[in-house]
Amino acid sequence: MTATVSWSPQEEGFKEVFGLLEQQISPTSDKSQILSQLQRYSQLQDFNNYLVFILARAEGKQMEVRQAAGLLLKNNLRSSFELLIPSSKEYIKSELLPCMGSADKLIRSTTGSIISVLVQIAGVHGWPELLNTLVKCLDSNDLNCMEGAMDALSKICEDIPQVLDSDMPGLTERPISVFLPRMLQFFQSTHASLRKLSLASVNQYIMLMPQVLKLSMEKYLQGLFMLADDPVAEVRKLVCGAFVQLIEVHPHFLQPHLRNLIQYILRVNKDVDEVALEACEFWSAYCDAQLPPENLREFLPHIIPILLSNMVYADDDETLIEAEEDGSEPDREQDLKPRFHSSRIHGSENSEDDDDDIVNVWNLRKCSAAALDILSNVFGDEILPTLMPIVQAKLSTIDDTAWKDREAAVLALGAVADGCINGLYPHLPEIVTFLIPRLDDKFPLIRSISCWTLSRFSKFIVQGIGYKEGHEQFDKVLTGLLRRMLDDNKRVQEAACSAFATLEEEAADELAPWLETILQHLMFAFGKYQRRNLRIVYDAIGTLADAVGVELNQPSYLNIMMPPLLAKWQHLSNSDKDLCPLLECFTSIAQALSSGFAQFAEPVFQRCINIIQTQQLAKANPVQSGIQYERELIVCSLDLLSGLTEGLGSGIESLVSQSNLKDLLLQCCMDDASDVRQSAFALVGDLARVCSIHLRPRLAEFLDVAAKQLSVSKLKETISLANNACWAIGELAVKVGQEVSPVVMAVISCLVPILKHAEELNKSLVENSAITLGRLAWVCPEIVSPHMEHFMQPWCIALSMIRDDIEKEDAFRGLCAMVRANPSGAINSLVSMCRAIASWHEIRNKDLHNEVCSVLSGYKQLLGNEDWEKCMAALEPALRDRLSKYQL
Repeated sequence: MTATVSWSPQEEGFKEVFGLLEQQISPTSDKSQILSQLQRYSQLQDFNNYLVFILARAEGKQMEVRQAAGLLLKNNLRSSFELLIPSSKEYIKSELLPCMGSADKLIRSTTGSIISVLVQIAGVHGWPELLNTLVKCLDSNDLNCMEGAMDALSKICEDIPQVLDSDMPGLTERPISVFLPRMLQFFQSTHASLRKLSLASVNQYIMLMPQVLKLSMEKYLQGLFMLADDPVAEVRKLVCGAFVQLIEVHPHFLQPHLRNLIQYILRVNKDVDEVALEACEFWSAYCDAQLPPENLREFLPHIIPILLSNMVYADDDETLIEAEEDGSEPDREQDLKPRFHSSRIHGSENSEDDDDDIVNVWNLRKCSAAALDILSNVFGDEILPTLMPIVQAKLSTIDDTAWKDREAAVLALGAVADGCINGLYPHLPEIVTFLIPRLDDKFPLIRSISCWTLSRFSKFIVQGIGYKEGHEQFDKVLTGLLRRMLDDNKRVQEAACSAFATLEEEAADELAPWLETILQHLMFAFGKYQRRNLRIVYDAIGTLADAVGVELNQPSYLNIMMPPLLAKWQHLSNSDKDLCPLLECFTSIAQALSSGFAQFAEPVFQRCINIIQTQQLAKANPVQSGIQYERELIVCSLDLLSGLTEGLGSGIESLVSQSNLKDLLLQCCMDDASDVRQSAFALVGDLARVCSIHLRPRLAEFLDVAAKQLSVSKLKETISLANNACWAIGELAVKVGQEVSPVVMAVISCLVPILKHAEELNKSLVENSAITLGRLAWVCPEIVSPHMEHFMQPWCIALSMIRDDIEKEDAFRGLCAMVRANPSGAINSLVSMCRAIASWHEIRNKDLHNEVCSVLSGYKQLLGNEDWEKCMAALEPALRDRLSKYQL
């Protein structure tokens, strides 16, 4: 393992680089100055040679400096390995190989990281010495060599496992076939490090399942059971991780051992937390894999108590410390979790936010609650006879020392609220009545979990509004949550706001009688909260607007709500990311108030334009703009402009006419970020509906860019973007008619494959594609109709899935126009066309109804009675009945 490539450092150069690295790790040095010097050195051809020399050969020198050299080398190679001259590449590789056997663990570990990076960049086929050295090290009896080789291998297996499971020129078998038997052998090693590294490496191949692992499965499973009670917790954790992965993707391998495995998992669910957490994942993985429930059923009386026990806060849980934070203390920067804005999607049903994630860090408590949740969904009320006596016992404790048990019991009720709702239903009035006082418990974490658990019963709580007792209970829950929103504890504030948002969504316009009280509490919270929780208030206000809609448009409500929001709006700069949740909040308010937002529209509209301009400048020239580019601000501004357009309708026209929106919008439609383009096309479609005249000067460009978003090759990654672009084309077509003709065939050629692969694609995209195709056919039948036989069948199938609305009317106008232009084009798809027509409950537009009658009678005449009857016979009786209304 000696180096074979010749290169020698200059003493002066060595001292200079070594000295610089010493400064880099010194806590008192000027980091920015050292960074610029290192970047300058990185341009020198043999700088990386010096780094590998220091890592490999600077014996007797400070170990931290040698490691720093290795880490810097790793980063340099990741960014510029391909730019190095061949002799330098070879020198670096040859120096690294002996380091795997270094006596120092830091050097071995750093070397393993560098080797993994090189394999990621260049693979292993061009470095045969690596494979030979790894095998020699694994087969040696030198612990350092074996550990160094396994460390490097484990990193390769983690980062790029597929590289070792590939055919190699000049080798008779894949590298993994050479290494896997040796790894399995190390399961029996007396050295914990080798057991751990080998097990971690093999586990990386469960998903890929190479042939050699499939053939060695029995030996692998024997090894796992042998390591199941390893004295080292990290090894036991890896064993549990292996079983979880196997049950997820290859459960048949575990089938013969399932009973013993479940008993083992039950036992290690009581192990130290890191092992118990990994073991606890097994229950959710088993249920998610939709394996037979009966295998778990007999163990439920053992599983449920363990999960409940593990749901109790651990004494060292960070949440216990955070729970004592005073609500008046400003948030630290690290307290502010990253937020993600979902770009606007036209025509899709928004999936619910997962607001059940009340614990930010994934831990044993959270995992156990998730497992209880999924088990309750699989077994339903079957778990209640085991669960409820434990819950009741925990809830009946009254002394302060048992508060964590009471908290876990409330969490358990929330966890099973969905799965066990039938069994709990008769007892829900008492459960809710019991939970309401818990909102005022002396322990903040009981107050916060009670908010969440009550929110899980929102549907039931809202259902009762119509009768006296239910109305009173709803009032108590609502006022209780509002009271907790003004809690002095940040965690309780957060839980109460999130729970209230869930209740709002469920109650919708039932909230109208409480609006004044709700708004007063929300605005009080708005003035009280620190930055992190302020975002949740914005969300609660936005959700309220979505829920009650135009009910909000009353002067008394606007006087409570708008002044504080507008004051905050004025206070934040155009480059402040805290503006994003406020922009989202205004989007919901603008849509809810409709024309009532007109009094606030002009400054809001102009601010959005300014933000987009500012951010586009920051992107193009950050130095000149003096601010950091924040893409999310553009997306939120575009979405607010869409909300304004939807709310004000044609009232937005005067604002658009006096702005450069069309130019900014076109630029956004061509942005390299898909979420910016997605929101931009949503706005194009919204503007097309109410003031298309202002898009007309650049119509051809908008249409051309929109058509490019429908490329089938990119659809899977950008479905929502394609959805919005498709919808925007259809909206433009309806407004500008024949002016879309230059792009019609390009768009049709993209829409047809979408319709033909409808089962594999998003429902909303398929619907929008069918509607847009129909709209293009309506305005340009002479262009579309010659090609109709190529798409009639999948198009009609898609049309039959769309609910009755104006967009569906447009699509059927296109169908009628095409049939008039080319009657023979639909002959072979007549049954599908009849099904599409029969999908209407009622065509309310009389002209369209008459056109459809004309189309059907035209085909009846064209075919003659006999063939027409054959066509009708292919339809289900219910569909034939529906067609009778078209005077056949």
